[in-house]
Amino acid sequence: MHSVNTRVAAVVLGVALLLIFGGSALAFWGQTAGGDVDVQEVTIETDNGTLNGYLYVPNDASAENPHPGILAVHGYINTKETQSPFAIEYAKRGHVVLAIDQPGHGKSDPPAYAGGFGGPAALEYLADRPAVDEENIGLEGHSMGGWSVAAAAAEHPDAYKSMVLAGSGTGIDSQGVPPGNATYPRNLAVVFAEYDEFAWLMWGAEDSRDIGDTSQIEDQFGVNETVAEGETYGSIENGTARQLVQPSTTHPGVTHSSTAVAESVEWMQRTLEGNEDTDPANQNWQWKELGTFLALLGGILAMFPVGGLLLGREQFSGVRRELPSAEGRSGRDWYLSAGLACLLPLVTYYPAMIIGSLLIPPTWLFPQAETNGIVLWALVNTLLIAGLFGVWQYRRDRSFAALRAHYGLDTGAGGGTLARSLAVAGAVVATIYALLWVVHTLFMTDFRVWVVAIRPMASHHVGIFLRYLPLLTLFFLALGVLLHGQLRTPDRSLRRSIGINVGLLSGPFVVLLVVMYLPMLTSGALLIPLTALQTIIAIQFVIILGVVAATSTYFFHLTGRIWVGSLLNGLFVTWVIVASQATHVPV
Repeated sequence: MHSVNTRVAAVVLGVALLLIFGGSALAFWGQTAGGDVDVQEVTIETDNGTLNGYLYVPNDASAENPHPGILAVHGYINTKETQSPFAIEYAKRGHVVLAIDQPGHGKSDPPAYAGGFGGPAALEYLADRPAVDEENIGLEGHSMGGWSVAAAAAEHPDAYKSMVLAGSGTGIDSQGVPPGNATYPRNLAVVFAEYDEFAWLMWGAEDSRDIGDTSQIEDQFGVNETVAEGETYGSIENGTARQLVQPSTTHPGVTHSSTAVAESVEWMQRTLEGNEDTDPANQNWQWKELGTFLALLGGILAMFPVGGLLLGREQFSGVRRELPSAEGRSGRDWYLSAGLACLLPLVTYYPAMIIGSLLIPPTWLFPQAETNGIVLWALVNTLLIAGLFGVWQYRRDRSFAALRAHYGLDTGAGGGTLARSLAVAGAVVATIYALLWVVHTLFMTDFRVWVVAIRPMASHHVGIFLRYLPLLTLFFLALGVLLHGQLRTPDRSLRRSIGINVGLLSGPFVVLLVVMYLPMLTSGALLIPLTALQTIIAIQFVIILGVVAATSTYFFHLTGRIWVGSLLNGLFVTWVIVASQATHVPV
């Protein structure tokens, strides 16, 4: 059993708190452009419920001195925070910026897709701000956020002057977004990644580098020839200006690309009046991203000393026992089992994710489509782990009598051990949530880097969290048995165990991403283009499963049982997933 050194735990906790609050202060400085911009959280009442947003207001903007405005909208299963790079750089140059959570995303009321993806109501709200020049408004949207601002432009054709579609297109008639043409949207810049996973959806291109050759973009630009990158078509004065730029990044990479941000900023400077002529390459949004990344590291790191200090207390002494002897596989059998443990999650990933998210309709009980896919994948792997492990154990001992003792499934004194294990797991997750809440309250930031985010749950997420929690916790219990039972070998140190288990869980998804993305370098498309969304979600799996492996292993070595680590991961991962995904049914 790994002992708890309270002095070391206290030092690690201090480092974690420094990362959390120091990083969040840095993020706040970056988000407010060094104090030149006031960031306000706002609520917008609509016919489809409430929208939540951040309003970035330059210090010198007022009713007496109105500034140009920009509506910035994130893409699917993102939130307003992913628009920070654009919003910060716009606001730094004198624009009043409204970044919203789309319906069913973040803190905005579900369902997703309602009310033109929230775009029309958000544009109305922005235009009504006293500090905004209502005759001088731009629109910017990434991915599905492009459909949101396009819907706003279609409903309010005289309420804006220009638009940037970042990784997006128009013409989603089924969602109320009309096809684009030479005059709609007005003054349009298309910022589309050179290696965009959704080129087939947005512009009908098999190779994302060739979208300039598609009939859709030719119709959008009003030409009968290949659209040349970087060339301006039409007239800004007449509202028919068009430009295509393709930064060398991916679809999710556009949101955090200095080139994409610079091109977007330059377009707004050209098409809107009254903004500052600061060099578009002069950017400081990276400080905000660095700050939230440090806070993310601190939030994850804090789980270990908080749990260790709690388990060192007398009232939780019954949770701990000596490590059981390692009775798992060894030699060649270990490698065969480890290979199977790596292969099965990959083989089941796309089928389960697609069936769960696309073929099983969201309901009041389970209202998040992508979460349904994740849960189905987790349940399929739970059954596979339980079945294969059961067969192996039975063939080995012809009995399950030793199962509880050898694989950390014993409950010691009984239900009290489980209750105390749940109390420790709940206290650790509650502590991290409380730290996040303080950071969000003080700095209006969260814990995140790029597409990976730990953010507060909205009120409507609480019931959803409780409904998904038991299903995901079953997976982490099965995973605990696999990692610390069948795949644990004698004389393995805690550090080595964490490294091996992180490799077992995260490694397969790193391989998946390499296999899927390598063809993009030559073909401009994923190996299987129709799996674009699920492939992007797999990026988050790499990080989340790495955290799961580390916490599960640490708490197993600390307690000699799988309960604390499995319950903690159930609580933590369910929270992270539910708060990050779109909700498709009113709740």
